[in-house]
Amino acid sequence: MFTKKDLYKLIIPLIMEQMLLVTVGMADSMMVASAGEAAVSGVSLVDAINVLLIGLFAALATGGAVVSAQFLGHKEHKNACKAAEQLVLITTVLSLIIMVVSLISRNSILKILFNNVDADVMANAQTYFFYSVLSYPFIAIYNACSALFRSMNNSKVSLATSFLMNLINIVGNAILIFGFDMGVAGAAISTLVSRMVAAMIMYILLRNPKQKIHIGRSLHVQIDRMMIKRILRIGVPNGLENSVFQIGKILVQGLVAGFGTAAITANAVAGSVGGLATLPGNAIGLALITVVGQCVGAGDYNSVKRYTFKLIKIAYVIMGVLNILIIVLCPFILKLYHLSDETTMITAQLLIYYSIVCMVIWPTSFALPNALRAAGDVKFTMMISIISMWVWRIGFSYVLAKYCGLGVLGVWIAMTIDWLFRSICFVSRFLKAKYKTFTFY
Repeated sequence: MFTKKDLYKLIIPLIMEQMLLVTVGMADSMMVASAGEAAVSGVSLVDAINVLLIGLFAALATGGAVVSAQFLGHKEHKNACKAAEQLVLITTVLSLIIMVVSLISRNSILKILFNNVDADVMANAQTYFFYSVLSYPFIAIYNACSALFRSMNNSKVSLATSFLMNLINIVGNAILIFGFDMGVAGAAISTLVSRMVAAMIMYILLRNPKQKIHIGRSLHVQIDRMMIKRILRIGVPNGLENSVFQIGKILVQGLVAGFGTAAITANAVAGSVGGLATLPGNAIGLALITVVGQCVGAGDYNSVKRYTFKLIKIAYVIMGVLNILIIVLCPFILKLYHLSDETTMITAQLLIYYSIVCMVIWPTSFALPNALRAAGDVKFTMMISIISMWVWRIGFSYVLAKYCGLGVLGVWIAMTIDWLFRSICFVSRFLKAKYKTFTFY
């Protein structure tokens, strides 16, 4: 179903887009760092919450992308378009509800989760959270539209839009942070504006009737309960999985916050740079949704296995090269952040450990389960992820970090134990070919 050229056309823009997101995120952190380590810490705490809530939108987008890809594989273009309309509708409604609730309770949320942080860290977090919440509907619409374009094997559109979005963000940061000395507020406003522009562009492009998947030109969309049910069959378990995963990360973040500002900053910087290490795997994971979804829709399960093995192998090769480069260049990368000696030492320790384990375990832990999800095996991935998060990542974080005295490094070791458990479970599940028993037709 997919030639080498088809796969490269899908994967290369996805890798470039992921690279763009991570490198711009690093640049964002560096710009915020000019306002001090308290600003970096405040932003990192809020980002933990942002990832949780935005993950809900991404989960719905995945549900819509899987359903649309399966309809395309089954040659039902009309239903693929109907699924797209319903996806945009429910994503917009959900994001608006979350925005309103978050605006009302934003300060209470921060105080409950991060009560032990310094006052200046909390002040920065409150400012950044306010503007972040306003951007939720726009990032939700952007994610939904991007997922639908990927369902059509078209990842160039989201790459181009992502480039523009991040260019606006960087330029806005430069003007507001350095020009107007707005600190964290400047970074947050730039992010808000960039997401607004990106959402409008993607929405307009998806209304083009020449696309295989497109949405109607009318803003009035009739609710299709059966189609929404199909999307939610993928989206709800995936959303629960993402939510529990991110809640766990926030709880662990609260543990890290108790180790002081140096530990919070090191954790944030290592997480930002470490995003580069998983970049190819994230791209391959997104590609697997499109490829496996269309193969399942066409009933071609031999291709599901063949393409999954092929894409996971590509992920391992690229991630191996990339992580070795990160280890070699680690001292030079950290100099860009202008950190204190203590923070630099902790960050280097985290990054080197992370990169070594990442190139061995990560692809089968996080890219492979996307093949299972695209085939409809979402409940299994959800249960394994929830169990692994609470038992290994959270439980062992407290054991290793607090009681064994390893500090923030203990948190990262517990994280990689979580990866190992996931990897064993997902590889075993895929080899048993349980995905053949799931269908949406």
